[in-house]
Amino acid sequence: MQLAAASGLMSLVLFLVALAVVAFLAGGYWMTSRVKYREPPRPRPEEQPHLPPDGAVHEVRENRESQEVPQIPKGGRPLTPYELTNMDTRPSASKDRPRWSKGSSGSFGGGGLGAH
Repeated sequence: MQLAAASGLMSLVLFLVALAVVAFLAGGYWMTSRVKYREPPRPRPEEQPHLPPDGAVHEVRENRESQEVPQIPKGGRPLTPYELTNMDTRPSASKDRPRWSKGSSGSFGGGGLGAH
């Protein structure tokens, strides 16, 4: 019964905890305002990007094909992934868009029957 009785000490502890939470939140607000004050100012309207004089840039659609992987001579050492870096692509002569086989979603694990 003694522990369940209202105590002035318990009220003081709860008040101090609430005061600590308020001080913590106020400190966070103060730190945030200091960081924001040190940031560069926002760009003015005249500093915003503008369209080029020719107008908007339009999308270019083209098929690209990759370079061939170098062939290893018989008895030669296999190439490492580091030797195959920067394999560029070039525009394809074909204007046909590549399509997946019929009945396949084209992705691994897509649920289709696959190429049979």
